[in-house]
Amino acid sequence: MRAVTTTSARRPAAAPGRPRRGGGSPRAEQLLTRADAELVAAQFSAEPWEQFGHAHLAGLRAAAAVVAARGTPAGRGAPRTAWGMLEVVAPELADAARYFADGAALRSAVDAGRFDQVDAVRAERTLEAAEDLVDAARAVVAGAEAMERAS
Repeated sequence: MRAVTTTSARRPAAAPGRPRRGGGSPRAEQLLTRADAELVAAQFSAEPWEQFGHAHLAGLRAAAAVVAARGTPAGRGAPRTAWGMLEVVAPELADAARYFADGAALRSAVDAGRFDQVDAVRAERTLEAAEDLVDAARAVVAGAEAMERAS
């Protein structure tokens, strides 16, 4: 099992609808907390399909946190998926966005009950990718908060 790494300097979430001191995005922080919970669930999953599903959701929550922190792309040609939005607002995470976008159909298959579609190797690779994406998302959100405080 892999341990979840979290940032010890994380501030507590504010009450819903109330901004935190120092600015920042309470929604992004909430999404990162949910991503952490999905990582823990993935790490303790006994079945590859279950590990894959939780890991993919952790990645999705992390992508949503980055979009919440940096803003949703707008306009006529703006992407509509979380992965497409992530590529636009955080080009440095484009490889991770593509990896998870490629796994979206597999997650749909698992959600539909086709558990045999995921093997242990794919589940483990997805968990590793999700851990990396959650860490990167946390850094992006922290950077967005620092920029907001500086302005």
